[in-house]
Amino acid sequence: MKLKIICGQLEITPGRPDVNYKKIIDAIEKARSLEADILLLPEMALPGYLIGDIWEQQTFLDDCAYYAEKIVAATENICVIFGSVATEPGKLNEDGRVRKYNAAFACQNGKLLGGYQGRSFFIKTSLPNYREFDDCRHFYSLQKLCAEEGASVSETLQPLEIIIRGTSLRIGVMLCEDGWTENYHLNVPQTLAANGAQLLCNLSCSPYTLGKNRKRNRLFSAQARTAGIPLIYCNNVGIQNNGKNIFTYDGCSSAYNGDGILVTSAPMYADTFLEFTWDTEANRIIPTCPPAELPKEPESVYRALRYGTARFLQQCGIKRMTIGLSGGIDSAVTAVMYADILGPENILLLNLPSRFNSAATRNSAQQLAQALGANYAVMPISESYELTVKQLEETPITHLADGSSFNLQLSGLIKENIQARDRGARVIAAASAAFGGAFSCNSNKAELAIGYATFYGDICGAMAMIGDLWKHQVYALGRYLNEVVYKREIIPEAIFTIRPSAELSDAQTVGNGGDPLVYGYHDYLLRAFIENWHKTTPADILRWYKAGTLATELGCTQKAIDEACPSASALIADLERWWKLFAGFAVAKRIQAPPVLSLTKRAFGYDHREAQLTPYFSREYYELKEELLK
Repeated sequence: MKLKIICGQLEITPGRPDVNYKKIIDAIEKARSLEADILLLPEMALPGYLIGDIWEQQTFLDDCAYYAEKIVAATENICVIFGSVATEPGKLNEDGRVRKYNAAFACQNGKLLGGYQGRSFFIKTSLPNYREFDDCRHFYSLQKLCAEEGASVSETLQPLEIIIRGTSLRIGVMLCEDGWTENYHLNVPQTLAANGAQLLCNLSCSPYTLGKNRKRNRLFSAQARTAGIPLIYCNNVGIQNNGKNIFTYDGCSSAYNGDGILVTSAPMYADTFLEFTWDTEANRIIPTCPPAELPKEPESVYRALRYGTARFLQQCGIKRMTIGLSGGIDSAVTAVMYADILGPENILLLNLPSRFNSAATRNSAQQLAQALGANYAVMPISESYELTVKQLEETPITHLADGSSFNLQLSGLIKENIQARDRGARVIAAASAAFGGAFSCNSNKAELAIGYATFYGDICGAMAMIGDLWKHQVYALGRYLNEVVYKREIIPEAIFTIRPSAELSDAQTVGNGGDPLVYGYHDYLLRAFIENWHKTTPADILRWYKAGTLATELGCTQKAIDEACPSASALIADLERWWKLFAGFAVAKRIQAPPVLSLTKRAFGYDHREAQLTPYFSREYYELKEELLK
């Protein structure tokens, strides 16, 4: 028998079961008109997934149950399997609140088709509790339930039995993490296959990460091949956030045959149907379209940033953006991206020079604004900066206990920060309010890593669009914008070739000083501190340096290391400088930074959880340091 299956790769709105219900009903009606036998919908398709402690609102849970019942009632002549929250009145989670499950509901002809342990739904077995996920805070897993009830998880994980055109079929229903079996003691897909499943279906709400799709393809391909049966992956699109991180959901729903070959997949970020046929006798998927091609960097970065930013602005009702345009690569890429999303007529670019800003960067800023055709103004801050310095240094401070007085003395760093705050908190914020909309944070990931930004200056704004991109990725994105998106030189060549500088003092100008980071090395050093699954520490760096494998371990060139740190003593001094900032005061800045649009394996924010502590160096570090300095 040949059955038509559709993956409904829908755009899900988190926290809005009313909106998602209408989309699901529309999808059911469309799938029925296409004569589909089975419609698969993503994990948490009804409530959304990342909604914080809204999960603790009983009225929200009641609405989810209400709309789920209406979805079940709408399944005449079609089998629908969708993800939502399930509650179990009379039972509690460990926190004393009503028990909740991340669940899948299977329904046909207006009726539920059963589930686990006598319940009318299927329960997620493996709850992720890492990166941005915090499932154990809200949900009860099948493993916990079986332990509580003295049941075997392996025996409980039985396939869904459905009858279509008089034929009984057995489908193994999984929810997202159930398919990521590498570090779990129970292999859910293989257990379902061993228990008689003819087809594996993974309903997911899986956020985009650079390189994740290729890893998932390898993993799911191996699962299908080991089980010897087809595997379907159904993911949603859209954006969801946890307050500090904005995640894009790229879909890429796909189907694999029992030989592990990917036979079809949906395009990234498309609210669409993926249709194919399941030949139940041969137990093979017959595709109607080939797998969609996965873009490589920097195209994948551009697509994720553009999609995620556009959806976030729409969600917040932001139609205009104000950007401080310095003449450097970070603000240039940010400005061009916002112009691409909102249109140049809705972008206000402000160049805010002091006496330390070079003609080169001012010219580059104006050339970029001219090429974009955006709104542009030059607003010098020298006068207001000098007034602030004069007020602080010349106004006596009176000690009221004894009548004595003193004057404040401003260091060079304080004066630099005054300029940054004057630009951000005073001019850009006020201009943004007058222009309408919001203003941007232009910080990249390397700057956030070491706190190379000023509180309430350049570390404020509605969101940090490029806050999860290392400097070399920002440069690559800039080239892509010129060469592929605009097909002309929007970002002037000088911005790519000039040495970056904050231009906040005589010692820190273009041609005299510059950014303290040597990005060819420090991008990769800092990335190891954050993105390596087993977090890299200073002891690891010295161990690799001693073994001569540091470049290989970090993924940079030996030349970059030698240029930044020509000796062991230089490398140690450099390492301690950045580690103390990364693990010290920079944490406070990151905690107060705007939300980051997440792209990499670990983004700052809720994806990289940290506490304000004093920097720590291990015993091994001090032993290696002593040895190397000899």
